Amino acid sequence: MLKNIGSVIVSFAVMLALVACASPDLTPSKPAAKAPAAPVVAAPAAVKQNAPLISTPNPVPAPAIAGAPRRTVDPDAPVRVGMLIPLSGPSQPTGQGILNAAQLALFEMADGRLVLQVYDTQGTPDGALSAATKAIAEGVQLILGPVFAAEVKAITPQAQAAGVNVVAFSTDPSVAGNNVFVLSFLVEAQVREMVAYARSKELSRFAVLAPDTIYGQTVADTVRTIVPASGGEVKRVVYFDPNGNNLEDVVRKLADFDKRKAALTQERNTLSAAQDEASQLALKRLEQLETWGDVDFDAIIIPEQGARLTQAATLLPFFDIDTRRVQLLGTMLWSTRGLGREPALIGGLYPAPAPETSRDFANRYRQAFGSTPGPLANHGYDAVALAAVLIRTGSTDPFRASALTDPSGFSGVDGIFRFRPNGLSDRSFAIMQINRDGTEVVRAAPTAFSDVGF
Repeated sequence: MLKNIGSVIVSFAVMLALVACASPDLTPSKPAAKAPAAPVVAAPAAVKQNAPLISTPNPVPAPAIAGAPRRTVDPDAPVRVGMLIPLSGPSQPTGQGILNAAQLALFEMADGRLVLQVYDTQGTPDGALSAATKAIAEGVQLILGPVFAAEVKAITPQAQAAGVNVVAFSTDPSVAGNNVFVLSFLVEAQVREMVAYARSKELSRFAVLAPDTIYGQTVADTVRTIVPASGGEVKRVVYFDPNGNNLEDVVRKLADFDKRKAALTQERNTLSAAQDEASQLALKRLEQLETWGDVDFDAIIIPEQGARLTQAATLLPFFDIDTRRVQLLGTMLWSTRGLGREPALIGGLYPAPAPETSRDFANRYRQAFGSTPGPLANHGYDAVALAAVLIRTGSTDPFRASALTDPSGFSGVDGIFRFRPNGLSDRSFAIMQINRDGTEVVRAAPTAFSDVGF
């Protein structure tokens, strides 16, 4: 089995279909029913999960040397790309899903020059460093992966010294830079997308209701940066215990419930003291109210998921935050079924990858491997497809930073993306809205960065 060998080479003779658009297309124009003749394995439909591939690589001695220049290649020679993923240990299923998707990309996208060498990191920094050492010694010109931030940090100095760029799958933006480019969906990109959409709907006053976790704090910090830059205001940021124990108290504080309730009592007393008919009619209308006055925000960002998200949403109207007037905004954590069963969440908005291309990839993956793609499988596909596209340019240095950071970007299975010079990535998102029956697209994902606005 693949997980029992340190590395493998996979070489496929499948032609790359380049689409004439602003961004090189990393998705096939249509699913291949049958792959062209390949020297190693059968067509995608015949691929089985955990299928053994072929022999271990023939090393190309190229030890890492501090300050080494980037390697160049003959435009007609094979180009070696290393993939560093966990193929043993607790994270093996994630690594296997990435590898499956990488094989699919090779069948659908690569020509005969791309040689993929796969290395097991075991999901640890030491394992990643060992894998990177071997990959660099065996001549890779680009590293795809690893998955975890600690692994990326472990291999960065060596990759940089060897002049090998890294396309990492970590979601931690702190690993970007120093020749590391982060492919994952970053919090910054999601928050920027939701704030921009909210601002386009004339929402300007934001609150954040977040778990007191690294993720929740990252979202809140990003909101504090992006909202003022967009011309909006951050009115309130509150954190709740991740286990939800104090969620009721936190939402009460967010709603300024006690102050607004006291204001209602005072208004009732004032009207009661008056004897005129208008005051008495006004007092009658106040009988149905819990508080007096509106909250000072018109949008709430809630970076939570599952039962805790539902619990938080339920408490909002309980403390007199009217979710028909205050827009609820989420992150990609909201991409789960059944949220419409909570009435307060109906109408809520969140960002998501382009649904059509994501669904098409999932169907092709399911057809090939008989299972649903797991976490990060999409990145495995896009990373290999990206390498294939850049190799097809015929450059002697296809993975140089200027090629990876092409401002037009690339079109992958989750929509368009591009890398910035600092190693972070920009993405486009569809905007999804929750309804009683599921979700609907209220704004399609842009297909060119000229339409994104950043």
